Amino acid sequence: MESLRFLIDVALILFAAKTFGIIARKLHAPEVVGEIIAGLIIGPAVIGIVDQSDFISKMAEIGVIMLMFEAGLTTDMKKLKQTGLKATAIACAGVFVPIVLGTVLFMSFYGFGPIGSEQFIKGLFIGTIMAATSVSITVAALKELGKLSSTVGTTVVSAAIIDDVIVIVVLTFVLSAKGSGTSVWTTMLKAIMFFAIAIVSGFVVYKAFKWLDARYEHTRRIPIAALCYCMFMAYVAERYFGIADITGAYVAGVVLCNLHDVKYVERKVDVSSYMVFAPIFFAGIGLKVSFENFNPTFLFFSIAFVFVALLSKIIGCGSAAKLCKFNWNDSLKIGIGMMTRGEVALITAQKGLHAGLITSDYFTAVILMILVSSILAPVLLKVLYKPKSA
Repeated sequence: MESLRFLIDVALILFAAKTFGIIARKLHAPEVVGEIIAGLIIGPAVIGIVDQSDFISKMAEIGVIMLMFEAGLTTDMKKLKQTGLKATAIACAGVFVPIVLGTVLFMSFYGFGPIGSEQFIKGLFIGTIMAATSVSITVAALKELGKLSSTVGTTVVSAAIIDDVIVIVVLTFVLSAKGSGTSVWTTMLKAIMFFAIAIVSGFVVYKAFKWLDARYEHTRRIPIAALCYCMFMAYVAERYFGIADITGAYVAGVVLCNLHDVKYVERKVDVSSYMVFAPIFFAGIGLKVSFENFNPTFLFFSIAFVFVALLSKIIGCGSAAKLCKFNWNDSLKIGIGMMTRGEVALITAQKGLHAGLITSDYFTAVILMILVSSILAPVLLKVLYKPKSA
């Protein structure tokens, strides 16, 4: 029956993702790189045996939510406090530089226009797409390397969360300039309200989980309740406050990161994530790639778009990290860790498509940016973290 086609799709995705993940690991590359390539091969871009259905998209969304929840659970609160101001500075630079360079890039190809003109707003929107950071792939790579809880890892995750909030505000401003969307001040107010409510309610939730943990230590009801809390926060963040659902998931993880049984919770959540949801998310990035509408001119723009997008994050975030007293090696790690793009860039591009700021052709360029950054960042991080031979 055609209604059961999703079962074959899931089976193909999991088999291909794990097979290519193992091959990548054998070649000393991060496993997530193999999973992304698997999606590219079985998707419309190459073989075309699996499509990005609504069901697969929802599964992938759960995958990225669980990854960010795990990132929150493994957060070292002491290091988070130490890196808070630095992460904010890095996030601001990581938004500003891509927006400027992205705007200039677009208008260099399609003509310059005065500030406030439609041409300028479209260029600003291209820059906004570049400014969006997706830390989920970096989280997976750092976790694989055992560096997620390091100062660099905590700084990258914190900066990426702040980056998402800033991008949402900028996106609202750009859409408002186009004549669609709510006030930028309303968006900022909603973001502040979300974090304020999350902090207050998080204190109560933590106390409740602490009591539950003491009463039913090392039982499965703890991770089940924690996962329910994660999904609830992800829903509330996006539905009522206009914040990305992954931000809500990360905040949920941070609230529970000091539980006595947190490692047990993280391990149980990781089982489902590693076996099913995360591979579907990473393979799903490859599934979105299609080269149907490419022409030589747009191909050249896409290459420049990807190059500027990657370089702008390294320059912006890396330079800010250096100014925040990180050494050159760690600054480069932070810049590379922040250059991955994913679901936030896709959401941003989709909103621009609906508002008429871009055409569907540009969506393919965004997919290429996500694909290249998602493959390149884990590889470069592994090289930078490779122990130096004596």
